[in-house]
Amino acid sequence: MSTHIGARKGQIAKTVYITGDPVRAEVLAMSLLEGPKLVNKVRGERAFTGYYKGHRVTIMSTGIGEESLGIYVFELIKCYGVKRIIRVGTCGSFDKQLDVGDIFIAQGASTDSSFNTIRFGGLHYAPLADFKLLQGAVSAAAKHKIPVTVGNVLATIFFYHPKKSAWKLWKKYGVKAVEMEAAELYTRAAELGIEALTILTVSDSLVTGKKLTSRQREFCGLRMMRIALELAL
Repeated sequence: MSTHIGARKGQIAKTVYITGDPVRAEVLAMSLLEGPKLVNKVRGERAFTGYYKGHRVTIMSTGIGEESLGIYVFELIKCYGVKRIIRVGTCGSFDKQLDVGDIFIAQGASTDSSFNTIRFGGLHYAPLADFKLLQGAVSAAAKHKIPVTVGNVLATIFFYHPKKSAWKLWKKYGVKAVEMEAAELYTRAAELGIEALTILTVSDSLVTGKKLTSRQREFCGLRMMRIALELAL
């Protein structure tokens, strides 16, 4: 057990898939894993360990934002010896060609957070995905004939930004989507020496105004998880 995770030693797999929503974690585990077992429900965050094509994996929710994710990622690595973390979540699109329901893989993560400014004493760090996982995800998508877009994502601290047009500056510099966790995940992974990747389904578009319902968001991860699970093989 750790401070925020109730699983016993050995109940968390070395490869963990994290998602913000505990309902989505349960849906993915029950739909895609063989013999999923609930191993954590502390603070409402659920973790299920089971098998995918004979490979043991864990699917776990971590809440919203880099603060929550950072705590769980740290404990998963330091307390449970996790070696690979793949985030499967949702994002907003800055690109007209990236429509609702499309899959986006975050190669790098820009951020408006002060986390890394504090960490690096005012210097600027560029958080990146693990290249082997990134390459594997693109290959898995091609194998399953699932179109994906790869690029830079904005990991923001604002779900409701006080300046509604702020996203247009990021779009100008080629950032294609926005979410709230990738920069912290990639930075923690680099710091603690593990592999990490973020795979996202577009839940809404800042360009067109289209969006998924909350119910649709709970189930939208099944297609991208078929890509992500191939990385455990």
